[in-house]
Amino acid sequence: MSSYGRYHHRNNGLGLMLMLLFVLGGMGSPAFAIDVELTMEQAKQIMASARGPMEQAASNEEMFSIIQAADKTTRIGDDPAIKPCGSSAILRTKTYWFEYFGREEGRRSKVAQQEVRMPEAKIQEILNMPNLEMEIGLCGQEEFFAEGADVALQQGSTNVMAVDKGKPSRGRKIPGSEMDYVSRFSARFAYQEFDPQAETNIVVFFPDGKLVTIEADFSKIK
Repeated sequence: MSSYGRYHHRNNGLGLMLMLLFVLGGMGSPAFAIDVELTMEQAKQIMASARGPMEQAASNEEMFSIIQAADKTTRIGDDPAIKPCGSSAILRTKTYWFEYFGREEGRRSKVAQQEVRMPEAKIQEILNMPNLEMEIGLCGQEEFFAEGADVALQQGSTNVMAVDKGKPSRGRKIPGSEMDYVSRFSARFAYQEFDPQAETNIVVFFPDGKLVTIEADFSKIK
């Protein structure tokens, strides 16, 4: 092969290698991942995108359907509508809160028949939030089964404990069931203490030694 041919053969091979690395790199990047750092402009864009459907809703029933569908995007674990006696958690990220308040702006604007907007100072408070909040739902066989439960995030060999935890609610009997109760409690985890892009187990510990594990792929949550 001539030196000219070897030159172009080598460059074509290098080009293919770089293209392959680019494609593989793109495949390895998470499509979402929890947004820890957002700007004021990004926050307003998120709120506007959530506000629009509420303003266009034709009825209260349609607005309720929008809210129900939105909750599912940040729920992990069992869907209560399909498995009432299951374990699940709703992750209340910064994006979750901006979407929530965007929908509230849309709902209140319709009621007041005028534009209702959140003050920038309140938006900034959410931007500054240092913790991920989650609402955990569990199922047990008596009203106070969740008393004393604790929770941690398990990422590989790292266990991250909650910086704050609410008191579990009194168990609510599942309609049609004789002995199944649902209890909920909230927990907050410092963003700086866990990887917001990692596959994670939410592990709930009970005083009697029982464990409940909820798998969570944070790379799929905004």
